[in-house]
Amino acid sequence: MKRTVLNVAALFLGITAFAQNIQTVTNSKGPVLGYSADSGVKILTVGGNKFKDLNKNGKLDKYEDWRLPVDERAKDLASKMTVEQIAGLMLYSGHQSVPAPPDGIRAGKYNGKFYKESGAKASDLTDQQKKFLKEDNLRHVLVTTVESPAIAAQWSNNIQAYIEGLGLGIPANNSTDPRHSATVTAEFNEGAGGQISLWPDGLAMGATFDPELVKKFGNIAAQEYRALGISTALSPQIDLGTEPRWYRIAYVFSESPELTADMARGYIDGFQTTNGSKNGWGNKSVNAMVKHWPGGGPEEGGRDGHWAMGKFAVYPGNNFQNHVKPFTEGAFKLAGGTKEASAVMPYYTISFNQDTKNGENVGNGYSKYLITDLLRGKYKYDGVVCTDWLITADEPKSPGGFAGKPWGAEKLSIAERHYKVLEAGVDQFGGNNDKGPVLEAYQMGVKEHGEKAYRAKFEQSAVRLLRNFFRTGLFENPYVNVEETKKIVGNPEFMKAGYEAQVKSIVMLKNKANILPIKERKTVYIPKRYSPATFNWWGVYTAPSLEYPVDIKKVKKHFNVTEDPSKADFALVFVKSPHSEEGGYSDIDAKEGGNGYLPISLQYKTYTATEAREKSIAAGDPVVAPNVHDRTFKNKTSTATNFTDLLAIENAYKAMNGKPVIVSVTASKPMVFNEFEKHADAILMNFNVSNQAVVDIITGKYEPSGLLPLQMPANMATVEKQKEDVPYDMETHKDSEGHNYDFGYGMNWSGVIKDSRTEKYKK
Repeated sequence: MKRTVLNVAALFLGITAFAQNIQTVTNSKGPVLGYSADSGVKILTVGGNKFKDLNKNGKLDKYEDWRLPVDERAKDLASKMTVEQIAGLMLYSGHQSVPAPPDGIRAGKYNGKFYKESGAKASDLTDQQKKFLKEDNLRHVLVTTVESPAIAAQWSNNIQAYIEGLGLGIPANNSTDPRHSATVTAEFNEGAGGQISLWPDGLAMGATFDPELVKKFGNIAAQEYRALGISTALSPQIDLGTEPRWYRIAYVFSESPELTADMARGYIDGFQTTNGSKNGWGNKSVNAMVKHWPGGGPEEGGRDGHWAMGKFAVYPGNNFQNHVKPFTEGAFKLAGGTKEASAVMPYYTISFNQDTKNGENVGNGYSKYLITDLLRGKYKYDGVVCTDWLITADEPKSPGGFAGKPWGAEKLSIAERHYKVLEAGVDQFGGNNDKGPVLEAYQMGVKEHGEKAYRAKFEQSAVRLLRNFFRTGLFENPYVNVEETKKIVGNPEFMKAGYEAQVKSIVMLKNKANILPIKERKTVYIPKRYSPATFNWWGVYTAPSLEYPVDIKKVKKHFNVTEDPSKADFALVFVKSPHSEEGGYSDIDAKEGGNGYLPISLQYKTYTATEAREKSIAAGDPVVAPNVHDRTFKNKTSTATNFTDLLAIENAYKAMNGKPVIVSVTASKPMVFNEFEKHADAILMNFNVSNQAVVDIITGKYEPSGLLPLQMPANMATVEKQKEDVPYDMETHKDSEGHNYDFGYGMNWSGVIKDSRTEKYKK
């Protein structure tokens, strides 16, 4: 930010003033203070130190005193807050985009007009944001897409300046879902692919088998987050990938409890630790909200809990305890001074028949057994527990609809759902901008437990929430320097580190006759990839396309490119893992007399689930689909929407007439290789990283070092027979070279990798 002229008083106080009326005050042996000159906040000098008078009462309150322990400050502030203010603190906003679009879940207006008609700046606050910040006392804001890092920083500063002068001067704790991955695929990584360093995410990071690399990522990502004005990460996702058909398996580290625990620890230590700080916390720290307690991986049949069709997690192998391990042995046992993840998010799912105390089958965020008895009681966790987004909103009309996710509490009113969540031991409501239902729930608590007891319960949650503000220095200085933001976010050093990590995540599965690397300038045939028409996560239609899957200009730096296979020395075919459009449910099937449930296939060819369960474990859905008493999909059929990828491989193999075929697979989950492996001389597998990184391995610029974080099934029969909650229980594919595509398998130029990683993380 540009510096403005300082007045005499500012010089006397040691103040540096920036544009937007943001000023900083330097303490010789304490933190730098930042505040808006327009907020009415004054600087107090006590004992030679400077403090912000946030509530403007002319005296230094404990919560304003940065010399005091965090808990003492948090308890003092919580005691001063009204119930309405605490209710607002318990809210976590819906998805915010900067600037706001005119429609969808991120929509907003500026002075009653949509952005393009309003004359507003991209960094201005929307009418909706001003309302929930001022009227609903909301202080936790979820940021998604941003126009640029500078705009994001300015917008964050605008939020902080707007609320600093309100009430007790509580700042905003802005947050984000993962935004460092190379591709945007869902509502929980909307900010991805922007002007920020791009890294492996989920399975891609897991494929490195390198917790120290994850820690390095966390450290760099935290620097970029803080430069954007973001102080909480809604990550990492440490569910176990034990159900290969699950949609969100793409975002977990692995199916190994041990590897996942170590990766979780590295990730959170990297994010939460401010180097040089006495206890790890500081103004470079980013709170990590680890998810999803107690593990969202074992979804029955692979259907996901974002939809009613996937509301049940099942444990046919009685393996609940392994799914808890990444939390108890990783996220809650950090190597750094912050000791444990600052927040936890339960998943949408009903952990079917796991409540051994009350026998209640409700969504994890509603379960007193899972939150109070296990998480708080047995495992002594006293950080923030925040629901996943929209669990108190009304359910969809169909099991395949996208709406609220009040699984197990569908028959309660919205206010009653809030009360049940509070009674379960949860502190915060994800995706709720309205304090009204929280206040209604408070009155229910007063009626049942008395005013004193429920006020104390609210204050306890407020203390947990406020710790995450104090520990990260937000009360001292929530503002960011936009000029510094431009230098930090996506800088060349961070970009290079992210790209090299992408390369490390790529797994070479096959290299017949050592065809790779290809360092000579040969001629390559790269078929264009057909992408069928699809509907994305939000139901938005995308037209079909036929285009090159890689930047041909970059390929031409290494090889000659031809569209005639007969003139090529080798073929390079880019495909994606098989994708089922329906995700396990079809309204058409339901309308035609079926139960609506379909198999999720991991192969390209049409698949009939002859080996599926005769009867589903978690029975039917009495609320959303009352006529369905069994969700089995036995003997039903599905076909991957991208079956043309298989044709591309087969046709390239035929056209090359014996010349080498290299297949690059971008995978979002395990897949069946026996359909095409015999047609490929070399296979490289990546989990949603840059295709350029694949090219750099093919040319020998880098050597492959990735290992499979999951088993690759031999066929769909073994997928149907495996148990959703059990790792390593599939028959794996054995290729023409005699190699099994098992957990921990991968190749480098010398052959099958055997190193300290494969030794440490055995099945």
